[in-house]
Amino acid sequence: MIRFSRILPALMVAAGTVIASVIAPPPALAADEVSANVIAETYAALLERDYVYPETGKRYAAAIRAGIAAGRYASLIGEALGKAIDQDVNAVSPDGHLRLRAPEAPEAPEAAEAAAAANAGPSRRAQKLPIEQAGWIAPGIAFVRFNVFPMDCDVTAQTAKFMADHADAKAIIFDIRTHNGGGLDQMDVIFPWLFSEPTRLVTMATRASVDARGGSPIDGLASMRMVKGNPGMVTREHWVAPGADARLRDAKVYVLTSGASASAAEHFALAMKHTGRGTLVGAPTAGANHFGTGEDLGNGYAAFIPVGRTYDPKTGKDWEGVGVAPDIPVMPADALLRVLTDMGVAPDAARRLSDAHRPSWPMERRRPRPGR
Repeated sequence: MIRFSRILPALMVAAGTVIASVIAPPPALAADEVSANVIAETYAALLERDYVYPETGKRYAAAIRAGIAAGRYASLIGEALGKAIDQDVNAVSPDGHLRLRAPEAPEAPEAAEAAAAANAGPSRRAQKLPIEQAGWIAPGIAFVRFNVFPMDCDVTAQTAKFMADHADAKAIIFDIRTHNGGGLDQMDVIFPWLFSEPTRLVTMATRASVDARGGSPIDGLASMRMVKGNPGMVTREHWVAPGADARLRDAKVYVLTSGASASAAEHFALAMKHTGRGTLVGAPTAGANHFGTGEDLGNGYAAFIPVGRTYDPKTGKDWEGVGVAPDIPVMPADALLRVLTDMGVAPDAARRLSDAHRPSWPMERRRPRPGR
């Protein structure tokens, strides 16, 4: 994805937190494409300069340069090149956000039509709506699904309107089972409704070298407070200030999670869990913690470079590779059913509502959970 809050990641969101990472799809392959080794070296240099853990960044760069020296990339192009470099990088230390995006080759019209006819569900190129099925799901119970937290004023306004329109709810269900990342903009209009006093949500640390260049995706955000942290890092805390309307401060809050909940979704989940303000129901999240920024490598290639991490201010632990654990573990497909029945909705009605609000996007993580 792109940068954080103001520049989404493919989800960072991660997004330490949020900040998910969202790199825009690169253009088609260029006719004058530069060599694979140039792309690889550009990526290596960025990882060495900016990666959240300096020593790991150096190891990533060394692995890529070893691949260049061995001639592993020279004959590759497009997705094959990206896959080869990603394999070498993740062999050093997996990161839920690290990936090299290759240009997409133009697809023949016949192939596109055949693929569309063969796919019953959403296609790979289909766009998720940021917000789905926002409204009353049962008397006194509000429901909203977020698929992404984008840098989009209209989506932020929709989010603010949802909170205001449902300010008399006795419970709100936030469905982030298919949420893959983004930034803080929507979170920062949700949280003021839910807290009765100023509250520290999470802590976020960015490489000082990146911050000094003005490259931090969270610099300048009103909800961030600078604090003293580890050497070589610029540390900020994400805080919420209560809003003027107190109606939702005692409402129950449920957050539905899955292995597809990544980056910024995990930031949201940790903030709710760490503060005790919300109950997480579902499966452990994706484990994509590190937030960062999208970088252009040239000729349509792009990469998401993690430059910081988000973590629990009480324990100092982040969720990279392990995810945020639910308070009530159930299969993600049954998470809404569990919440509704716990709220007193009749079992048959709860089942119908759960089926009617089942996400159309996958609720499983896209790749094996990384480990450090």
